[in-house]
Amino acid sequence: MAEKKMVEAITSMEEDFAQWYTDVVKKAELIDYTSVKGCMVIKPAGYAIWELLQKQLDERFKATGVQNVYLPMFIPESLLEKEKDHVEGFAPEVAWVTHGGLQPLQERLCVRPTSETLFCDFYKNDVHSYRDLPKVYNQWCSVVRWEKETRPFLRSREFLWQEGHTVHATAEEAEERTIQMLNVYADFCEEVLAIPVIKGRKTDKEKFAGAVATYTIEALMHDGKALQSGTSHNFGDGFAKAFGIQFTDRDNTLKYAHQTSWGMTTRMIGAIIMVHGDNSGLVLPPKVAPVQIDIVPVQQQKEGVLDKAYELKARLEKRFRVKVDDTDKSPGFKFAEAEMRGFPLRLEIGPRDIEAGKCVLCRRDTGEKLETALEEVEEKAAALLETIHHDMLERARAHRDAHTYTARNYEEFEKLFTEKAGFVRAMWCGDQACEDAIKEKLSVTSRCMPFEQEKIADTCVCCGRPAKKMVYWGRAY
Repeated sequence: MAEKKMVEAITSMEEDFAQWYTDVVKKAELIDYTSVKGCMVIKPAGYAIWELLQKQLDERFKATGVQNVYLPMFIPESLLEKEKDHVEGFAPEVAWVTHGGLQPLQERLCVRPTSETLFCDFYKNDVHSYRDLPKVYNQWCSVVRWEKETRPFLRSREFLWQEGHTVHATAEEAEERTIQMLNVYADFCEEVLAIPVIKGRKTDKEKFAGAVATYTIEALMHDGKALQSGTSHNFGDGFAKAFGIQFTDRDNTLKYAHQTSWGMTTRMIGAIIMVHGDNSGLVLPPKVAPVQIDIVPVQQQKEGVLDKAYELKARLEKRFRVKVDDTDKSPGFKFAEAEMRGFPLRLEIGPRDIEAGKCVLCRRDTGEKLETALEEVEEKAAALLETIHHDMLERARAHRDAHTYTARNYEEFEKLFTEKAGFVRAMWCGDQACEDAIKEKLSVTSRCMPFEQEKIADTCVCCGRPAKKMVYWGRAY
């Protein structure tokens, strides 16, 4: 009974997707709730995914010349207010420190919701000459945003992220870096997380407060909702003018610097769950799975079974992240638990297998079982993990493509959002009033203007005036 009950404890995603998600993060022991509303404990199983994600993203950053730094978590109120659009954009979400010990502070300190203002304050003293540029810095830290509605990983009051902040001599260099980092994110999502994304630019309504342009990667979750999965912002010289970041150029004149900022957060763990998970629990992409191969000894009480399991572990852990489930639970319970936790491969070995010189490798993503000779297990496992990543990416891509629709007029547009869930591609005139009207009536936002533009129709899907851009629209997390 125990085996059956364990999987029954997850609400099916068809019945209630939000409850399914909560069940998975709890039962797979990724998080726990805390006595601080809207904040979570990231448990070892969840944090191990973040560490692998962080490590591989950091390597990609460093390959493009990024250096890591760390700035304070407190921002003086006067500093936050230097860039008008920026402070207005963040004001509703800011947490304030008003006392130091028992003494009221002379000036309130904001707990960083993002660090543009601190980086600007730092750069204005650090940048003097064109020889000092570019500065390509990133910090791994936590930020605080006082969200009203919270959900584990997707939206919490404190979350972990990286924020890159770069400063350049020219507008062209800043734009180049902005696009470069967006491409780093897009490649990372596909090559590491097996999540396909749409790359594009945000409309002015949806862009980052204080930015000239915001670029985004958008992913589609299993329930047809979009998730903004990484953003890259070009600030132009707006922040530099507000903070006085100037440098002496080659021609000996004083110029304002150009800046960028870009970030990715722990919400990517939520994306992994909602793109790949199923009704048995997590399905982890091999490259961020804390355990890639879970060895389950069958009839482990019999002589030689556990020894063989440990011998296999010693061999496999030279190349993979491996564990042996030597608990006294039944094999069926162990299988259900391995499924729940999303381990990409399960290796089953029992007395008969040992006698025959083989084991069974079971794929988490498809449930397929493959008998494998013990001497070939390393090569078979390596090939299977590659295949699993490839197949997970292609399944996610097929799901996204099957849930991407095209609307040529408002009637089609409204019908699609009433009857279907997913992305809808439609033309837009460029006027924010149309975006506002669509959001008001259908609770739908513009997700991005993709780099790969197509002319679906001549007129705006909302107002019927001449269209300027093809936009991906959707309901989002």
